Amino acid sequence: MIFLELVLQNFGPYYGRQIIKLDPRNNDSSSPIILFGGMNGGGKTTLMDAIRLALYGPRAQCSTRGNLSYSDFLTQCVSSSTPPIEKTRIELAFEHIENDKPVRYRIVRTWEKNPKDGKDHLGILDIGANDEWLDIGLVSIWDEYVENLIPLGISNLFLFDGEQVKELAQQEIPPQNVVEAIRGLLGLELAERLAEDLEILVNRKRKELADTKDLANLEEIEQRLQQQTEEKQATQEQLEHIKSKLESAEEKQTIALDKFISEGGKIAGERSQLEKQQAQVTAEIEQVRQAMCQLAADVLPLVLIQPLLVQVQKTGESEIRSSQTQIARSVLLERNERLINKIAQLRLSSEKFDKIKFLIQEESELLASNNDEEAWLLADAELLAQLSNIMSYSLEAAKSSAQQQLGVLGTKEEEIVTLERQLQTAASPEIYQKLHDVHTEAQNKVAEIKVEYEAKRRCLIELDAAIEKSKKNLKKYTDQNIDRKSKEHIIAASAKVQQTLKLFRERLTLKKLNKLEVEVTECFRYLLHKSDLVHRIVIDTDTFGLSLYDLQGKMVPKHRLSAGEKQLLAIAFLWGLARVSGHHLPVAIDTPLGRLDSSHRTNLVERYFPSASHQVILLSTDTEIAEKEFKALQENDAIARKYLLQYDSSTRQTTVKEGYFW
Repeated sequence: MIFLELVLQNFGPYYGRQIIKLDPRNNDSSSPIILFGGMNGGGKTTLMDAIRLALYGPRAQCSTRGNLSYSDFLTQCVSSSTPPIEKTRIELAFEHIENDKPVRYRIVRTWEKNPKDGKDHLGILDIGANDEWLDIGLVSIWDEYVENLIPLGISNLFLFDGEQVKELAQQEIPPQNVVEAIRGLLGLELAERLAEDLEILVNRKRKELADTKDLANLEEIEQRLQQQTEEKQATQEQLEHIKSKLESAEEKQTIALDKFISEGGKIAGERSQLEKQQAQVTAEIEQVRQAMCQLAADVLPLVLIQPLLVQVQKTGESEIRSSQTQIARSVLLERNERLINKIAQLRLSSEKFDKIKFLIQEESELLASNNDEEAWLLADAELLAQLSNIMSYSLEAAKSSAQQQLGVLGTKEEEIVTLERQLQTAASPEIYQKLHDVHTEAQNKVAEIKVEYEAKRRCLIELDAAIEKSKKNLKKYTDQNIDRKSKEHIIAASAKVQQTLKLFRERLTLKKLNKLEVEVTECFRYLLHKSDLVHRIVIDTDTFGLSLYDLQGKMVPKHRLSAGEKQLLAIAFLWGLARVSGHHLPVAIDTPLGRLDSSHRTNLVERYFPSASHQVILLSTDTEIAEKEFKALQENDAIARKYLLQYDSSTRQTTVKEGYFW
């Protein structure tokens, strides 16, 4: 299937009639991409809504419809500048293969403000070889016909936006719309519908077999079961509403807490503790200073004159050596005198005696000529030993202790400065009380809604139990009181068929999921630049949640993936589902790149967009498919057509022009 043309007339911001060619086949080119560029609010999502609306009408899951009725939604879609006499019109031309031949149809939907009967006017036209419009009578069966082309249940796999990818990436299990699409792909809907039809058949046969009293009892049980089912549905809707309220209240609580912290409320609440801490640190500082005073009262001041003490020590040692030298000189002079006297008694020749005497006298004169400096310190050896002990041990210990105390003092003073800054940023008591009241009120509101939510949840559990009990009573009542062979056979056979259907669903699910796991794994590894991060992806048969495993068979926690890798996993999941579906359909993507980093963007641009389908419609801002990505697509010859959505804020109108931002 290929979209050929989209025509918008007075639809949303598209005033007047604007024709957009979507056929990517141009001069035998295989380029698949139709690129639309537009700023936020310029009409990109409106284009996607137009395609959905053209295809599905009242069943379309459009972005801005919400809880609006179809009539109100159509009125909302009318351009504000449209004159009352003009209509709003959407046309979508497409081509697909029918009976092995290509056929072309054009869907035309028109309406006016406040449409009559709350509906639009639908026309299905055959585009012949000469573009002739022939009404082919598909209007009455269009919903069934389009279900064969693009089933609504799987349309979100081919027409999706960045928010859908973001939601899918953030959740551990797929959202409900994706789960329904998976069930549709696996063929489970048909089996489940058959099981429900069998249940209806069995109940009908039970009624036919029962007598008047039995029938009344059966009808009473069935009415109670229907009432319980309706009450369950209403409770589920209320629970969803309460959940929405709870999320809003929690968001307000977070905002109040952030404001409470940013404006000093938290510090103000801790003021008393901070002041106690400040007093304690101040006392510790005083203790350190007292210890410093004690050091200063001992030998520590001598550090200031340490060089003088070294000089004193050297001078004292020099004086002691000089004193010892004088004593030794006196002893030697006396010895020399005695030696001369002794030699004189030896009767030597006068010549020898004179030589010896001359030598001894010469030595005595030399000793006498060594005059020592005058001593003024007069320090003894014991005093010098005490001075040496003080300089070597006591003084060094005092210096080390003082340095340690100074380090402690510096740390404590920094703590005091930090505490003073914190106290200065604390809110005043009045502001603190106001912030505290707002935060407390938000907390109480969250707690109140949580209680309400829990009560409603318990009520839902009780209703489930009551419904299950009613079903068991209905089955038990029938089994015990109805004994008609012919119709009991139908009931018994239906039970066997139900078991067979259950086994069929289980085996079908495993078979299809195995194929889906292979496709999703292949797509994810193809998109991911870390090819060794994930080796295999497993899909849970009940929740359809994804589990990742590495080459060693160990599970890879999802929190290890970056935000961009999670988005790639979500895209790979949607891509794999589309490939498994077997439908060769166009793919339309709104805000395709989201918050991906450059490497992941490159992988999507080079690997996914050109390969996602034979026709890929991209609706992008200038920051998603920017100049770099645009040039890469151009160089790879992947772009068949490109359009720029120019939005005029003064008229609130969008004009479609050929080209792109660059």
